Amino acid sequence: MQSNNPVFNRSEGFNGRGTSTARATDPSQWKLDLDGSTSQPGPTHTSTGRGTGLMTIESTVEKTALTLGVVIATAAAAWFLIGDIATDQAAVQKAFGFAFAGAIVGFGLSLVNSFKKVISPALVLAYAVAEGVFVGAFSKVVAGYVGDPTIVFQAVLATMVAFGATLAAYKFFNIQVTDKFRKVVTISMFAFVGVMLVNFVLSLTGVLESGGLRGFNTLGLVVSAIAVVLAVFMLIMDFDFVERGVEAGLPERESWRAAFGLTVTLIWLYIEILRILAILRGSD
Repeated sequence: MQSNNPVFNRSEGFNGRGTSTARATDPSQWKLDLDGSTSQPGPTHTSTGRGTGLMTIESTVEKTALTLGVVIATAAAAWFLIGDIATDQAAVQKAFGFAFAGAIVGFGLSLVNSFKKVISPALVLAYAVAEGVFVGAFSKVVAGYVGDPTIVFQAVLATMVAFGATLAAYKFFNIQVTDKFRKVVTISMFAFVGVMLVNFVLSLTGVLESGGLRGFNTLGLVVSAIAVVLAVFMLIMDFDFVERGVEAGLPERESWRAAFGLTVTLIWLYIEILRILAILRGSD
């Protein structure tokens, strides 16, 4: 089960390098009990089982909910700690400082978590804290830009709808994630991140004005729309990796890796949707 996703490619289980605990599919390996029923060798866990020590859908949902809960709680704390940016210039500086620090620390921790062979729940939660600070501060800045805090709730709702619609489409239309799909999406994602990093450096040094590709203008709208499409494709890959991990009978700790991947994608999706709403508001 080779993975091209940078979040999952360090896991031996996700890449078929570990000891497989998946149930045998060869009928010749099944055993016949005295009561006449057949059984298969290997673990007897189900995808929603609890207390098996193996990765399940339930354990992944629980850890994803916990990680997102930390993000939301930290974002709310950062929002209120910043103060009123409409009347206090110091609050504006604090918001930009929080956003910058959260983004840098979060990016660093995302790299550590992505390339760490054994996933660390503590580092995943540390990432959630850092990203929560960034999300709260960035949301505050955008809400001040449009002059309406409700834009944040609209972005959250739109993110939830996008997540639900993508999951429904994945399940009901039985979307198959092929190796070609993974490679194209992964390469596109790395290319996008690379261009955005260059754009960030050039904007920071004054080479590009108004944020360059990330400005709140028509060009920024197009870039954010492309990012949303990529984020949706990443969600599809996340769903596929979770299913594959459960089927392979990976250790329960890998639920944290799946939770981390989903959290990264959902935060990215939220940020891009928030930018799109802000740009559309600004053009009114």
